[in-house]
Amino acid sequence: MALIRLRPFAQDLSRDLTDIQAQMNRLLDNFVAQPTSSGMGERVWAPAADMYETKNEIVIVAELPGLSEKDIHLSMTGDLLTIQGERQWGGEAKDASHYRRERWFGTFERTFSLPMPVDSGQVKATYRDGVLTVKLPKVEEIKTKEIKIEAA
Repeated sequence: MALIRLRPFAQDLSRDLTDIQAQMNRLLDNFVAQPTSSGMGERVWAPAADMYETKNEIVIVAELPGLSEKDIHLSMTGDLLTIQGERQWGGEAKDASHYRRERWFGTFERTFSLPMPVDSGQVKATYRDGVLTVKLPKVEEIKTKEIKIEAA
């Protein structure tokens, strides 16, 4: 990522605020859309995802609209879960001039570091309405167990 010099405040506050907004937009664009390995400045997309823990499992929910379950590949290595896939552009408007194009297409890969050991043989994944849900059961010795206290 390139270094961007932040100019200190000058006397014209209006111009400075506009400059700061432009610089922040540039910083966020560089952070959200990092160049692909081709180095040609193309942007890649990464699906939004949530990870949370319940009593018995770790759950990862990823938004993958426009894909079928055949386009999504899951793999697990140690404590890393990887979601890969590719979203194809439908090409409905091949000869059109685009004024705005906000939907992103192409390959993606998200890798999640799991916070605790899971039973990789019991992982279940479902895909419905563009949302992938992966349930990773905790290993038995990690699960919370209630201990009954006996009166003495």
